[in-house]
Amino acid sequence: MTGPAVTAGGSGDLAAALVGAWGSWGPSMTPDAARVAFISDRGGAPEVWVQDVVLEGPRAAPTRIRFTDDPVISVSWSADSAWLACAVATDGGVRTQVWVVRPDGRDARRISGPPERHVELGPWTRSGHRVVLTVPSTEVGEPTRAYLADPASGELDLLAVGDLIHVLDLSAFERMLVVRDGRRGHEFCVVVDRETDTDHPVLPHPGRGATDRAFIRPAPPGTGAPAVVYAATEVGLPRLQLVAAPVDPDDWSRPTRMLAARDDAELEGLDGDDEGRLLLLVWNVAGRSELELFDTYTETSVPVPGLPGAVATSPVLSRDGSSVLLAVEGPLRPRELWHLDTATLAWTRVSDVPSLPAVALVQPSLERFRSLDGLEITGWLYRATATGAGRAMLHLHGGPESQERPTFSPQHQVMAAAGITVFAPNVRGSSGFGREFVHADDVQKRQGAFDDVTAAAQHLIGIGAASADRIAVTGRSYGGYLTLAALAFTPGVFAAGVDICGMSHLLTFYAETEPWIAAAAVTKYGHPDHDKKFLRSISPLAKAERIDVPLLVVHGELDTNVPIGEAHRIVAALSELERPVEYLELAGEGHEYRRESSRLALIERMREFLLRVL
Repeated sequence: MTGPAVTAGGSGDLAAALVGAWGSWGPSMTPDAARVAFISDRGGAPEVWVQDVVLEGPRAAPTRIRFTDDPVISVSWSADSAWLACAVATDGGVRTQVWVVRPDGRDARRISGPPERHVELGPWTRSGHRVVLTVPSTEVGEPTRAYLADPASGELDLLAVGDLIHVLDLSAFERMLVVRDGRRGHEFCVVVDRETDTDHPVLPHPGRGATDRAFIRPAPPGTGAPAVVYAATEVGLPRLQLVAAPVDPDDWSRPTRMLAARDDAELEGLDGDDEGRLLLLVWNVAGRSELELFDTYTETSVPVPGLPGAVATSPVLSRDGSSVLLAVEGPLRPRELWHLDTATLAWTRVSDVPSLPAVALVQPSLERFRSLDGLEITGWLYRATATGAGRAMLHLHGGPESQERPTFSPQHQVMAAAGITVFAPNVRGSSGFGREFVHADDVQKRQGAFDDVTAAAQHLIGIGAASADRIAVTGRSYGGYLTLAALAFTPGVFAAGVDICGMSHLLTFYAETEPWIAAAAVTKYGHPDHDKKFLRSISPLAKAERIDVPLLVVHGELDTNVPIGEAHRIVAALSELERPVEYLELAGEGHEYRRESSRLALIERMREFLLRVL
């Protein structure tokens, strides 16, 4: 279903049109690959939709499965096709509930307990109908627990216990679990043998690194092992690569092997068919996606040409290996669902798409520059399409392990149309550039990230994209923290700032955030007890008197990831100092702003603020 084309008569019209350009993402197929459930915000907020996968001829409109007023953030179809499991953001915040519902919308029920408790949705069992629920600790020192849940009865069976565990997969008959544990960037992966109650490392290099995706499948013929774990991991490696770890209860000493690697890319997406013969690999090449099909029997691969967009997300391979469904997007179009025939490599769009404004959107260019210590940094530059008299803004992503990519960004496009050039760098700590880069800002190395922000501003001036006195620094979450840090620690570099849900003081962040978030963060930011002096020294609130340029602070009312006190304290401090500070609180929103009305309010206020103060 599409609406009429929009001709943007002004920047306000453009903002509404782009924010309203809904997308579709997060597909999950039935075992026969005939139907798909997915997330779409075509109704103004993310909800579950179901439709047939039709590759030729007309297709029926998708059906909305509505069972809650809260945003739905993911959906997965059970192995018997009888249920959908959905992760729901409680009040739009970081805490999630798990619901189950029939594919026709009947029998919806929450199976994760009280809504105030955070429960994560895990995988369905491959041969049965139960789904994994993981309950992080709510108190310091408590373990995380994972359960198998029956959607019909709600009955929970304890599956695993650990510090920060995530159950990634179960073997066909549920004897083996693939479990990830560990703090951010220091994760490890084990196979748990439920029959012998033993666990065995998947990778021989415990310690610093990350494992993004792993699953267990039957081993190829002639390997001698009954099963194998395929993992996208950087543990002991320079970048995320594909490794295979044999799973043999009679001989756990078989070595792990590297199957696929690239010097110019990281393996960000991985899935496999039930047989374990065909794997889908998605490579991240400086922010753009490239696909590959890997045959585990012959250990040969086939590149997939013609990806209909710059960035592919949430890829799924059908159980028989015949089909791929994934979301594809780019700077000029929001997320769409596409189907790939793995035999013919033919692409077919399977989702509806919205109409876009009848204006030229900006295709960003990939910029490369050197930081103050010589480290190469990249970023995406959206040159203003209207005369802006040298106005520009840096936009700093969150994480810091996230990555700025050429995706559909109403915010960047609206600013460029208003005459504000946007530069979105991937400062050190960003993912997508290898293990050393993502750890280059850990704890005591935080100054390097601060320097990257300064170097990005210098690059804008050097290429003639901005006037030195008309550059704002903006960012969200960790990027909001960097925004405040840039204003407090390098006064004179930026003419204004926009802090969106950023931390103003790292010690109060640790004290008030969710316990499992705090526990995982110490390897990235530092320990609130052991590194207290250091954390205080790099907290912008402690140097608030040095912030002397206009600042807009934005925060979600219900944010429990970066609690709202982080915004209130910096606003109060600057107000007491009689500094130019403004505050926008988004009612009913958590850390992610999932409602169309909230995103529009943010972009419109941000555009008005920057045009006024620059």
